[in-house]
Amino acid sequence: MDFALTEEQKAMQEMARSFADNEIVPFADKWDEEHYYPREIVTKMGELGFFGTVIPEEYGGTNTGSGFMNMTILSEEIARASSSIRVAFNMQTVGPGLSILRYGNDTQKQQYIPLLVSADMVGCFAITEPDAGSDVLAIKTTAVLDGDHYVLNGTKTWVSNAPTADLCIVYAYTEPEKKSKGMSTFIVELKNVSGVSTQVLEKMGTRSSITGAVIFDDTRVPRENLLGEPGDGIKHIFTSLNQTRLSCAAGAVGVAQACLDSVTRYCTERVQFGQQVGQFQMNQDMIANMAVEVQAARLLTYQAAWQKDRGQLNNGLETSYAKYFAGEVAARAAHSAMKILGAYGYSTEYPVARYFRDAVLYQIVEGTANIQKMIIAMDQLGYRKANR
Repeated sequence: MDFALTEEQKAMQEMARSFADNEIVPFADKWDEEHYYPREIVTKMGELGFFGTVIPEEYGGTNTGSGFMNMTILSEEIARASSSIRVAFNMQTVGPGLSILRYGNDTQKQQYIPLLVSADMVGCFAITEPDAGSDVLAIKTTAVLDGDHYVLNGTKTWVSNAPTADLCIVYAYTEPEKKSKGMSTFIVELKNVSGVSTQVLEKMGTRSSITGAVIFDDTRVPRENLLGEPGDGIKHIFTSLNQTRLSCAAGAVGVAQACLDSVTRYCTERVQFGQQVGQFQMNQDMIANMAVEVQAARLLTYQAAWQKDRGQLNNGLETSYAKYFAGEVAARAAHSAMKILGAYGYSTEYPVARYFRDAVLYQIVEGTANIQKMIIAMDQLGYRKANR
């Protein structure tokens, strides 16, 4: 198993880092403070091909065999600059784009995937509801067939991009009595149908990624916008989450690396008691732990990406390893950075305060830390194998 990056990947990594340093870093704190979603930056990322790594060329993508590793590299570099902007990878193609690619018909693929890859259409996906978080089967949104349309009713919440998205992958019960076999998936053009409203939800962090609720009130969706077959929704959810969790893991690595970068600079610049604060052993202890954990999280994430590029898209166990550990590492790294920088970390003079707010989200989104531990433990105990 070789995780050495190719020359092309190194060039792509350098290009992404330069883009992030020039186009995102100088503005990230201001965007965060203003809760501003920089769609123009997402559009530039689309123009640069950032969202095409997992998509075949025939649909506007650039996947030639290392799509998931390339996406992982890009996600880390963007998250290192702004965790909020990293969310776009999941909202464009790792979530909606891949779902349509895997389960859509030719018309759906040609109609939507190129627009998601280019970011001409902003995407999102809606699973969570007020009373259904980790318990996906508890959703109450319904879709009733009425002639040539499905009529959707229900409320989705904590949907990234909800107020700004053009397209949404929506999961709803078409036959609730069948429970897990009665859930279906729909492609909904949020701005081209009636009966849809959105609400902005305020968050502690990741504030440049606008999150909200989507309310469907007798929303009529064309029958041809059913994705795949009726009743396949639960399968679609878990296969999609197994891919979006990889981008989350990479994003957590990026945030943790940003924390490590910040404390490294600070410890070699700040002088107290006549010496650089990096000379103090307690700071060295925290920095050593951060450095090792960041690298370990990166390698777990690379392993999951490497497997996916070799056709193991169902590697739920290894993806959960990466997502769980990277999320914990990001949170610990942010906490350590806050301790080392002290009042400067707590202030807005340095971006560490933003990292601190953003890091905890990786312990929540796309399946909480406890859900990842449950997946790992149940596989280890033989109760339920994760890779199926």
